[in-house]
Amino acid sequence: MKAALKRGDVVVVIAGDDRGKVGKVINVLGEKSKVVVSGVAVVRRHMRKSQEHPDGAIIEKFAPIHVSNVMLKVNSDNRKAKRNKNA
Repeated sequence: MKAALKRGDVVVVIAGDDRGKVGKVINVLGEKSKVVVSGVAVVRRHMRKSQEHPDGAIIEKFAPIHVSNVMLKVNSDNRKAKRNKNA
């Protein structure tokens, strides 16, 4: 499936627990039709002891969400979707 979203696009979550949040697309998983958005769908993973984490750790990372639950951010002036490299 061809995704209408690219890495770096600013999107708004339109469904789910994080509805209304705005974030930047970090990664697009094309085969699964999912995207990873910064600041959205934060999950905690417990890490066992290792050389990097001698005491173990709880790490927060971003989980992928389905592309149907996000919408490309719309410019309020002309109501068109806008891809901004500086956003």
